[in-house]
Amino acid sequence: MNTESRKRKVMTAAAAVLAVLALTLAACGSSDSGTDPGASPPDYSAAIAKAPPKLKALYRQGGKLVPGGLDAFSEQLADLEGFPVVVNNWASWCGPCRTEWPWLQQAAADNLDRVAFMGVDGDDEDAAAQTFLDGHPVPYPSFADPDKDIGGKVGATLVGGFPNTLFFDDSGELIYTHQGVYPDQAALEADIRKYALGES
Repeated sequence: MNTESRKRKVMTAAAAVLAVLALTLAACGSSDSGTDPGASPPDYSAAIAKAPPKLKALYRQGGKLVPGGLDAFSEQLADLEGFPVVVNNWASWCGPCRTEWPWLQQAAADNLDRVAFMGVDGDDEDAAAQTFLDGHPVPYPSFADPDKDIGGKVGATLVGGFPNTLFFDDSGELIYTHQGVYPDQAALEADIRKYALGES
């Protein structure tokens, strides 16, 4: 075999290896692009349809970032008297917040007719927060808290990190704060049953 033939064989083999590598990398990229937690939310419509008027009014603000800080949050909490309230304190830049986001979406879909859900977006830019909400829909509003005033007032920043999930009873009293990310969906659901719904 002459030198020219040998070169051709080596070049052909190299091209084949590169083609296989390119296909493998493309396949990896396409599988990762479909795994954005919370980008494909459950259907909230059935639970919202069953919700009492006071909760329906809350959920008409679903996916919105509400201005007004502590005053707006406190007013909304007072308006929800008679219902337990679950408040998730989050930020768009927070990786653990994104991890548990789909669990909150599912928990909301399962309980919107019995429990009021709200978010508090802390230490964040409004534009970034709204972009995140637009791409990761939830049926409840989030209150903008760039200076962490709401979190500080209601105890969401006792440890100082995100996320935190707060449970208020039906009179608006804070009864439990879960600091940090939930380990899984089941742990969040257990806390909702225990602290929001009073089930053992």
